[in-house]
Amino acid sequence: MAKFKITKIISSNGETQRQKDNLRCLGIRRMHQTVEVEKTPVTEGQVAKIAHLCKVEVID
Repeated sequence: MAKFKITKIISSNGETQRQKDNLRCLGIRRMHQTVEVEKTPVTEGQVAKIAHLCKVEVID
């Protein structure tokens, strides 16, 4: 199954609590931290909400 490789590149200071919660649920806590998560409809929605804070790559 495909995966997302997500790297946080911009601070979440000043962002809404919902966006901060999405980062936390994806397992992202620090700047320049990279995580890999399964590509599901739920994670696609979460990534769409925080795409401006992260660099997102799709891994097959």
